[in-house]
Amino acid sequence: MQKTQKLSLAILIQAALISSAYANEQSEAKGFIEDAEGSVLFRTGYINRDKKTVGVKDQSSAAQSAIFKLDSGYTQGVVGFGVGVVGDASFKLGANKNASNNMIPRETGLNEKGELAKQAGDTYDHWARGGANVKARISNTDIRYGTQVLDLPVLASNTGRMVPEYFEGFLATSREIKGLELTAGKFTKNQMSEQINSDGNNLDSAVVWGAKYKFNDALNASYYGLNSEDKLERHYINANYKHSLANGSSLTYDFSGYHTEWDQDATTYSSTLGNENIDGRSNNIWAVSGSYNYGPHNMMLAYQQNTGNTGYDYGQNADGFQSVYLPNSYLSDFVGNHEKSAQVQYNLDFDKIGVPGLNWTTAYVYGWDIEVAGNNQEGKEREIFNQVKYTVQSGFAKDASLRVRNSIYRANSAYDSAYIGSTNEWRLFLDIPVKLF
Repeated sequence: MQKTQKLSLAILIQAALISSAYANEQSEAKGFIEDAEGSVLFRTGYINRDKKTVGVKDQSSAAQSAIFKLDSGYTQGVVGFGVGVVGDASFKLGANKNASNNMIPRETGLNEKGELAKQAGDTYDHWARGGANVKARISNTDIRYGTQVLDLPVLASNTGRMVPEYFEGFLATSREIKGLELTAGKFTKNQMSEQINSDGNNLDSAVVWGAKYKFNDALNASYYGLNSEDKLERHYINANYKHSLANGSSLTYDFSGYHTEWDQDATTYSSTLGNENIDGRSNNIWAVSGSYNYGPHNMMLAYQQNTGNTGYDYGQNADGFQSVYLPNSYLSDFVGNHEKSAQVQYNLDFDKIGVPGLNWTTAYVYGWDIEVAGNNQEGKEREIFNQVKYTVQSGFAKDASLRVRNSIYRANSAYDSAYIGSTNEWRLFLDIPVKLF
């Protein structure tokens, strides 16, 4: 593992020295103030989970947030320097005593009565979080240290709730060679979307590395790795090929997969071994999909499969609550132990039929052959998913969007209590972006 990390870092450093192979971004820097950008995203969010399992309470959460991002430009010169700030401020709407939707943080200190506040009603009425970062750029290589929102297949911040998940550490990204992007970094803090503590997940050290390469306009491939100290080691690969057809339509083929090995101190909730605190837990999960696009229509078929002695568990070990870059992922991720799943998805882009900004996605996913700890019966699950999103195209509310999402999820008796349980879910998010400068 250490040899792999050192090799990837060495490649990154060497690539930073190749300034003549590709256009130099730093040479075009306009200045610290001149290239500065600032924005605020006002988000109103609501999640309702109607639990269908007997004895399980429904879950409902609503809140209002302002998510801000301020980023300076780079100073001019061979080496450019800059700073940035990310953060959010929120308050809950209504009683909202539920803190199980990753929406509203729960108090963990003493309440006004001097009692330990860990009950279901002890959610924050309002809260704020955030942090700063510093950055430097040489040629086409950027290095940033501090609080960041990550978008890596093996370490991805949750952005699907009210506010984003934050990581603290450094990330270097190099684009010295055309078509090739190299990444390496190390993070020591992880703050989930509903956490106040800046290291609420007690991250010790997460080292990431990876590369993606665009061979041509049709073919892309990538590899990423993660070593979360005393927790897990994870690898991800992806290949994507788009084949253009004569009538303006296209076929896109995609393959993606993860290999994960957990250490003794890691947490997995879907192990069939009967003992969490053991070595030897591993998982392989891969998926293939094919998409046909013609005009406003896009149809996708996907197949996904798990092997190993546990399911694909993510987010439990400060490894990113959105680190599941797989096609069969909606309310359920269809990642149970030994699970196989198949999906059919249809997307309609109304922009191409005269209604700009409107988009509809519907999908059906069926999972089977799940091995459930302590149960000899085959676990099965299925989900019907629908989402409608409208984005304002012009005027004072340009780029504001409303997203309405519904999932109808069912699991059989063998799997119902082992995962999220049969649920009808609604999600509504209204986003209003405001550009400050």
